[in-house]
Amino acid sequence: MKLEYYIDNYRTILSRVLLIGLMGCSGIVGCSKPVEQTYSDRQINQQSTKDNTLSDAVQNNGNQSILTETQAKQLDPLAGNKQGKVVLYQMFTRLFGNTNQTNQPWGTIEQNGVGKFNDITDTALQGIKQLGVTHIWYTGVLHHAVINEYPELGLVSDDPDVVKGRAGSPYAIKDYYSVNPDLAEQPVNRLQEFQSLVKRTHQQGLKVIIDIVPNHVARNYHSLAKPEGIEDFGASDNKQVEYARDNNFYYVPGKNFKVPESNNGYQPLGGEAHPLADNYFNEQPAKWTGNGSRSAQPKLDDWYETVKINYGVRPDGSYDFPQLPTGFDKKDYQQHFAFWQRQSIPDSWKKFRQIVEYWLDMGIDGFRFDVAELVPVEFWSYLNSAIKMKNPDAFLLAEIYQPHLYRDFIHLGKMDVLYDKVDFYDTTKAIMQGKAKTGQLIDIQHKYADIEQYLMHFLENHDEQRIASKAFVGDPRRAMPAMVVSATISRSPTMIYFGQSVGEPGDGDAGFGDPTRTTIFDYWGVPNHQAWMNGGAFDGGQLTDEQKQLRRFYARLLNISADHPAMLGKFTELHGYNLQRNKRYDESLLAFARWTHRDTDKKHKTGESNEVDDTDLNIVDSKGDEKIIVISNFSAEKNYSIKLHLTPSLINDWQLKAKNYRLTDLLTGDESKKLQVLDQKAFIKVDLKPLQSYIFKVSS
Repeated sequence: MKLEYYIDNYRTILSRVLLIGLMGCSGIVGCSKPVEQTYSDRQINQQSTKDNTLSDAVQNNGNQSILTETQAKQLDPLAGNKQGKVVLYQMFTRLFGNTNQTNQPWGTIEQNGVGKFNDITDTALQGIKQLGVTHIWYTGVLHHAVINEYPELGLVSDDPDVVKGRAGSPYAIKDYYSVNPDLAEQPVNRLQEFQSLVKRTHQQGLKVIIDIVPNHVARNYHSLAKPEGIEDFGASDNKQVEYARDNNFYYVPGKNFKVPESNNGYQPLGGEAHPLADNYFNEQPAKWTGNGSRSAQPKLDDWYETVKINYGVRPDGSYDFPQLPTGFDKKDYQQHFAFWQRQSIPDSWKKFRQIVEYWLDMGIDGFRFDVAELVPVEFWSYLNSAIKMKNPDAFLLAEIYQPHLYRDFIHLGKMDVLYDKVDFYDTTKAIMQGKAKTGQLIDIQHKYADIEQYLMHFLENHDEQRIASKAFVGDPRRAMPAMVVSATISRSPTMIYFGQSVGEPGDGDAGFGDPTRTTIFDYWGVPNHQAWMNGGAFDGGQLTDEQKQLRRFYARLLNISADHPAMLGKFTELHGYNLQRNKRYDESLLAFARWTHRDTDKKHKTGESNEVDDTDLNIVDSKGDEKIIVISNFSAEKNYSIKLHLTPSLINDWQLKAKNYRLTDLLTGDESKKLQVLDQKAFIKVDLKPLQSYIFKVSS
C-alpha cells in the first residue's frame, strides 16, 4: 500500500467526510466581492543578496536567454524592492538539508540520513531568497508520530501499526508544543534549535510559516512539552458517549480500536520485524478516525493514523455552537473577535487558540491550515480573528479544494489565502499535458475576479506530482510557460516547492511514499536538490548546466513577480481578441496585460470594481505607470511568428499615441521588440520558440 493509493482515494474519502455532515460549512453565503485585504500588501523592503549560483553572463537554454541577477538589477532599479506579491517557498524540513544519498527503501534515519534545523544556514536562506521568496513554509516541523525513539528524553517509538512510513506523516501531530526531535542536532535542545532557525530566517528578511492541522491529531497524541496550565486533547473527555460538545474527540462506546486489515500487500515498515508491529494498538474505546470514519476498525485507505477533532458538530451534522449573524461577511476581524468574546464555545476551539498563540509568541509569522474545509467556518472566524488581533500581518493559508466554499472561508473565516488547486492548478496541468486549451485559464481568471488576490497559485507542493516526473510531463522545462502565466496573470501569491527550480523528478521507491511525489513519510534524499546544496555550500556546484539555467529562470521570474508593481495592478486578457483576428495565434499561446496607472488605479485593494487603492499598496513607482504585456507559448514543438494585437480598450486605458514604444523583456533584457501604434491599432511583431515566454515592459 503506497502513497499514490491514498492520493487516488482522497476525493472519495473527502466526499465521505462531507456526506456525514462534519464539514462544518456555515451556510452563510459570502458576498461576491471582498471587503478587506487581510494579508499585508504593504511594500516589503528586503536587502538584495548576490546570487552566487548565477554566472555573470547571460546563459542560453536553446529557447531564450535569462538575465543574471546583477544584470537584472542594472536593467530594472525596482528589483529587490519587493513591491509586488507574496512568493512562498515550501520546504520539507526533514529532507531539505539531508546530504545522504543512500536512499534505501524503508531506510532508517541512520541509513538514509535526515535534514536538521541547523542545516538551513544563512547561506541556504540567501539561496532561497535569491528566488524572490518572501515567506518560507517550514513543513513537518511540529512533533509528529515517528518510528524513532529518544529514551533519554522520555520519547519512545510510535507504533508502526498507526504510523505511515518510518519517518511518519507530518500531519499526524503528537505534541503541538514541541518540534520533531529528528530535526535537531541535539534533540534535548530541539526547540532552541528551531528558534535559532526562525531568527536566521527573520534576519534574512523572510517570514516563517508552519503547519497547523486542526481537523485531526495522531492516535497517540500526548504532549510532554505543553506549558503549565495547558491540558492535552481528550484529557477531560467523557469517553462513555459518542459525542459531547466539550469532548475533544468522538468515540465508539463499548468497542476497542482495531488496526486496519491489510490489503494490496501492505505491511508496516515493509514487513520488517518491529516489537510494536503486532497488528494491535491499544485505544479503549475507539475514536473516530481523522477523515470521519466512525468504525472501530477503519480501512487502510482511511486516515487511520489520526483521530478526528470535535468542534461541536453533532454526529447528525447539526451545530452545537453559535452561528455567525447575517452580514458578518462584511465585517472586519476586529468585529469578528468582539463577537466571539460574548459566546460560549466548544473546548477544542480554545485549545487550538492556545496552540497558535504559543507559536505566535515564538515569532512565527503565520500558518498553513491543513484540510481547513473539514472544520466549521465559524471556528476559523474565531481563531483567525484572534490571530489577527495578536498579529494583524499574520499570513493565513488554507488548504481548500471546494470552490463553492472559497468566499465563505475568505469573508467569514478570515483566511488570507486559499489553495487554487481546483480550477487553476488542475487546468494548468491539463494544458501542459495537452488535454486542455490555454483559454480556459482566462475563464478561470474571470470566474474568480472578485477574489483572485486570495487564491494561491502553484505547480508543485508535497501532495502533487513533481513536474519532472513521467506521470506529469517528464521535463521540467515544460513548466516554464505555465510558471510565467501562474506567477503573472493575477494578484495571486505564488508558491514553489523545494527542488522545483532545479527539476527534481521525485523518482525512487522510498517505502511508503511512491515515485512521482517526493516522499513525506520516509527518510530520504532528494538528488537534484542535493546537487544544488553541494554538500552545504548551497551554490549549485553539482548542478548540470541545464539545471542551473532552469534555476536562473525561476529566480528571474519570481523576482519579477515579487518586485513589480504591475503584478498587483489591473488585468486585461488579449487571448480572445487575438484568436479572432490572427490565424497564426492559437490555443497553445496565452497573452494578457498587467498594469498600474496613477490616475485610474484607485480602488483595486478591496476588490471593488477589481481595482486597487495604490495609496495603501505603494504599487505605482516614482516614474508613474507600469505597463506589462505577457505572452507564453505552451507548445514544446511549435514555433510562432505573429502580430500580437492589443485590444481597443487597452489602447484607450493606456492612452497610447501613434508612435513606437520601447519594449524590454524582463526575463532576458532583450530590447529589440517594439510596440507599434498606428491608426488606433497597436501590435507587437513577436517570434516565439517552443516553451518561450516574454514579459514585456512598455516604455515611451
